[in-house]
Amino acid sequence: QVQLVESGGGLVQAGGSLRLSCAASGSIFSFNPMGWYRQAPGKQRELVATITRSGTTKYGDSVKDRFTISGDNAKNTVYLQMNSLKPEDTAVYYCRAELATLGSVYWGQGTQVTVSS
Repeated sequence: QVQLVESGGGLVQAGGSLRLSCAASGSIFSFNPMGWYRQAPGKQRELVATITRSGTTKYGDSVKDRFTISGDNAKNTVYLQMNSLKPEDTAVYYCRAELATLGSVYWGQGTQVTVSS
């Protein structure tokens, strides 16, 4: 069974940085793509960033040029480096992985990111 475990969330002041990690129970090469989504209170879950096995990345418009997604195959982990954080980045951040062979989708439990003004 696929498990995704997020970590790295917390409280940070506006302008600060955080790095989120998503550790997968198997090789991240099995997934295509992997990514991060977020959900703020009262809002729909939205795309933050995704990365494919070939390294192609995609970002939501609100985080472009501030966030960077990357993967470490040796550690079965995907990262989200978040810089220049804003209060509107406050949300629960979820890791998502789509199994390349079957298309099954898996979610992590989420990690809270709170940005104070």
